[in-house]
Amino acid sequence: MACQHHFESYFSPGPIALVKNSDPITTDAEKRELTLEVTSAELKKRKKARKKPVSRYTRGVLAKYAAHVTSASLGAVTDADLKF
Repeated sequence: MACQHHFESYFSPGPIALVKNSDPITTDAEKRELTLEVTSAELKKRKKARKKPVSRYTRGVLAKYAAHVTSASLGAVTDADLKF
């Protein structure tokens, strides 16, 4: 089974940003579940120690995209607030 990490999740404060390469993850295809096998105490410790990464793009198109794009679950669009 392949699992994909979404780039924007790395910059968000959500739990996927706290996953480390060596963490055990259980997959259940029938239930469509991924379970991170890390204690809540360890996740709290990681969250407290985590610093939001700085984007390497500060100018140009990629900086504009990173600043304005919505998550993939919302269509990854840059004009979500645009009113017609």
